[in-house]
Amino acid sequence: MRVLGLETSCDETAAAIVDGERRIIVDLVLSQLDEHRPYGGVVPEIAARSHLDHLDRLTAAALRQGGMTLGEVDAIAATAGPGLIGGLLVGVTFGKALALASGKRFLAINHLEGHALSPRLSDGIAFPYLLLLVSGGHCQTLLVAGIGRYRRLGTTVDDAAGEAFDKGAKLLGLGYPGGPAIEAAAARAEAAGADPTQFALPRPMLGRPGCDFSFSGLKTALRERVIALGGIGRLGEADRDALALALQEAIAASLADRTARALARAQGEGAAPTALVVAGGVAANRRIRASLAEVARSAGLPMVAPPASLCTDNAAMIAWAGIERLRAGAGDESLVAARPRWPLDPDAPKAVGAGVKA
Repeated sequence: MRVLGLETSCDETAAAIVDGERRIIVDLVLSQLDEHRPYGGVVPEIAARSHLDHLDRLTAAALRQGGMTLGEVDAIAATAGPGLIGGLLVGVTFGKALALASGKRFLAINHLEGHALSPRLSDGIAFPYLLLLVSGGHCQTLLVAGIGRYRRLGTTVDDAAGEAFDKGAKLLGLGYPGGPAIEAAAARAEAAGADPTQFALPRPMLGRPGCDFSFSGLKTALRERVIALGGIGRLGEADRDALALALQEAIAASLADRTARALARAQGEGAAPTALVVAGGVAANRRIRASLAEVARSAGLPMVAPPASLCTDNAAMIAWAGIERLRAGAGDESLVAARPRWPLDPDAPKAVGAGVKA
């Protein structure tokens, strides 16, 4: 079984071919970072136009590099949500057209499901497992019990961790994308012997009941620290890097605390997770991986993090989700529309209450 996957939910145009033996035959990603960097974030209209300009060429290149024709794939899977609606429409419309022209099945894939199932592609882990999905737009813990069986245990009440990294980097004048910039600045601070507690930033939701996240207050606290130091224009390199280290430590501590609570809840309810899985772009951060590895060790579980290429937006995870869904009995989904919002657990209660605790 071979599936062609297409990903256009945000600012990466991607095409990949994956087979049923967990082999990634080809995985192509065209980044739009240079197009969005001048604006300090993703501009939806620019993203959609870039997908439109490049998706057909990238798909042709994927088939060529994979040494096959469209007729030799078994299905076409495209991200149908959640994400920026302009980009989703490009990918879904293109995927449906390819499926119609070639007589193949079309699969409308939830982008979050792609992340949720990516560790089964990279590591072949068994259900059920606890997933921390942490990226620029999403921050939630999910019990992944099977294909289409996802129970959300916690979610952010305001901003995602990735957004806190991006906005934090902007406040510190470190540029875009924020995650790698903050990690690099934090590493410089550590190398210089900086004290992580030099700038006390709050640990959002630390110790509070429940499993939800909050990062809005942390961004405000960072902004106030920068203002107290005279503003970004007067911020010295050492203080800037020390603030980046403090921000990274606060985010890592919060993620670890909330994930530990979600894991304890799942185990307490008899779910018996086989592993703690962390996926999404923020999962590439080494400090966050280390803190979550400690959470997993304390619970007597392995921590699984897919390789960086499968943590950020990519089409291989979309193709693999298509394979998983086909094996679970999915039929043609050409009538499924693109949608900007698409929760994996539609029955999950809405997160309420926010705030930070030092």
